[in-house]
Amino acid sequence: MRVLLIGANGYLGRFVADRLLADPAVQLTALGRGDDADVRFDLATGSPGALTRFLDAVHPGVIVNCAGATRGGARELTRHNTVAVATVCEALRRSGCGARLVQIGCGAEYGPSQPGSSTAEDAVPRPGGPYGVSKLAATELVLGSGLDAVVLRVFSPAGPGTPAGSPLGRLAEAMRRAMQSGDGELKLGGLGAQRDFVDVRDVARAVHAASLSAAQGVINIGSGRAIRLRDAAAVLARVAGYGGALHELDGPPGPLRGPIGHPRLDPDHAAPVAYPYPDGCGSWQQADVRCARDRLGWRPRINLEESLADIWMEAACRI
Repeated sequence: MRVLLIGANGYLGRFVADRLLADPAVQLTALGRGDDADVRFDLATGSPGALTRFLDAVHPGVIVNCAGATRGGARELTRHNTVAVATVCEALRRSGCGARLVQIGCGAEYGPSQPGSSTAEDAVPRPGGPYGVSKLAATELVLGSGLDAVVLRVFSPAGPGTPAGSPLGRLAEAMRRAMQSGDGELKLGGLGAQRDFVDVRDVARAVHAASLSAAQGVINIGSGRAIRLRDAAAVLARVAGYGGALHELDGPPGPLRGPIGHPRLDPDHAAPVAYPYPDGCGSWQQADVRCARDRLGWRPRINLEESLADIWMEAACRI
C-alpha cells in the first residue's frame, strides 16, 4: 500500500510516520514544507493542479493529512487548516489515483460541552475559537467532497513530543524549573479544566487503522475519560519525584491572565491569576469513543501516567 503522508514532521505526523513505517506492507512518501520531506509542497500556497500532477505520478492508495497550524491569527489558521485541505480535496477530485483520504481533525471543533457528558460524533459542532472554526471548516470540506474519506477528531493528544507551549508541556516545564531551583512549592494557575487526553502513539494506531478500513465520516479519537488538569499535575509530580507542595492559584478571568507555570502579577493585588485551557472548549470535554471501537477496532492502550512520564523525561533532559 502506497501512503502519502502530509505533515510527517509535525507533533502527530512523526508518530504516524513511525507507525506506518513499521508496517511492511506500507510504502511511505512524505510531503511537506520542510527540506527533509520527500517532496516539498506548501498546501497553503500551492495549486491543486500541481498537486494533482504529483498524485497522478505517484498514485498513492491512501493520503493521510496531519498538517496544520495550532497557533496564529484567524488568517494564518484558515490558510493552513482550511485552504490547505481544500487544495487536497480538489487535487484528489481531479486526480485519477482514487486515493482514500484520512484527515486529522480535532476535538476543538465541538467547542464547549456539558460537564459530565460524552461528546459523540452526531453532536452539533460549536467551536469556541478560530482554531476550532478553521478545523471544522476543513472537516466540512472533506465530508462534502464526495471522496472516500474519514476525519479523525483527535481530542487532547499527550505523550512524547508534547509541545512545550501546550498546557501539559507548561506544567512539565514549571516543575522542571522548580526542581532545578530547589523550590519547595509550585504555584500553578488554570488547573480547573477537564480534558480527554489520548496518547499520541494511540492516535498513530488509530490513523493506521483508519487507513486500512472502509470507514467514512467522522470518528472521535480519545480516551473516553475527562481528567482535571490539577489531577494531571499531581500525577506529573509523582512521576517526576517532586516532593514539594502544589498550590493552585485561582483568579477571576481578565486580560492579566498568564499561562500555566508562568503567572503574571495583577498590579492591584500583587497575586498571580489563573489562565483557562486555551482551546475554546470551556471547562469540560470528554469523547464518546464507541464509534472508533466499532468501526476501526481501536481502543486506547496507553494511560495518562505513562504519557506524563514521557513528557517529564523530555522536560528533565533540559535540566
